[in-house]
Amino acid sequence: MTEKQEVALVVGAGDAIGSAIARRFAQEGYTVVAVRRNGDKLQSLVSEIEAAGGNAHGWSVDARDEEAITTLFARIESEVGPLAVTVFNVGANVPMKILETSSRKFSKIWEMACFGGFLTGREAAKTMLPHGKGTIIFTGATASVRGAAGFAAFASAKHGLRALAQSMARELAPQNIHVAHVVIDAAVDTQWIRENFLVHKQDRPEDDIVQPSSIAEAYVQLHRQPRDAWTFEMDLRPWVETW
Repeated sequence: MTEKQEVALVVGAGDAIGSAIARRFAQEGYTVVAVRRNGDKLQSLVSEIEAAGGNAHGWSVDARDEEAITTLFARIESEVGPLAVTVFNVGANVPMKILETSSRKFSKIWEMACFGGFLTGREAAKTMLPHGKGTIIFTGATASVRGAAGFAAFASAKHGLRALAQSMARELAPQNIHVAHVVIDAAVDTQWIRENFLVHKQDRPEDDIVQPSSIAEAYVQLHRQPRDAWTFEMDLRPWVETW
């Protein structure tokens, strides 16, 4: 019987960072399971990975739905292969003045950016522990370490996600599960950023904003680390960013 490839799961496989992470782990030889709320948007990513000789699945999953997340991990183990890497990459970067933030909006942002991370991290740990190894990576942001004006809900959720990752890292490291948190403290090169922030900038260097592929490379490096030198928190920024 042919042994199944190990699996890299990307929860929140958006068009930029999440897709780049999926492509990079596929290049490493992992079967990729990419999920987002609108799974139909993943077909082009799956086709691209398969055309390059990799294996990929694109499914619809809402990271806030406990039953859906539990089912996701069970399905991976039963239908795809042993889980080796889980990346939680759900966004929820919604600017909103505090006087305009309703309790419903606050709760929804927290559910996406923090509660979804808890559900994903918990089920990843449950799934990896019997294998005796694994890597769980949470995508953070500037808001993970400092709250800006107009981002109270997002910052509180990202702070919470970082605290969750810290606690999980301390609890799971002795059981050979590497938990890491990545602070992306910069604009990411996406079509929206180019159209809204860079269109009026002339003579700018191409590497003044972070590329999704560069972020993906950092995630693979985290997964490769030997456990005598595990990184918990990695801070990514281009050379033009101030600290």
